Amino acid sequence: MSTVDKHYKFINSKTGYVIYYHSVKPGMDAEELKAALEKIKDQVAISNDIYRETVYWEEIKDEE
Repeated sequence: MSTVDKHYKFINSKTGYVIYYHSVKPGMDAEELKAALEKIKDQVAISNDIYRETVYWEEIKDEE
């Protein structure tokens, strides 16, 4: 199991712009992680006054 935080960016699919960044602590299983990201997605959509399905997330991978 990883001990490094995972970093995500939330993107407006209509504009292509990143509208929010979020980090998740290690130790979550896949189901917990998805639930947490969906909750953040809802909050991002509401705070930006856009349709929920317009927002999606991507994990930020370190380029080495």
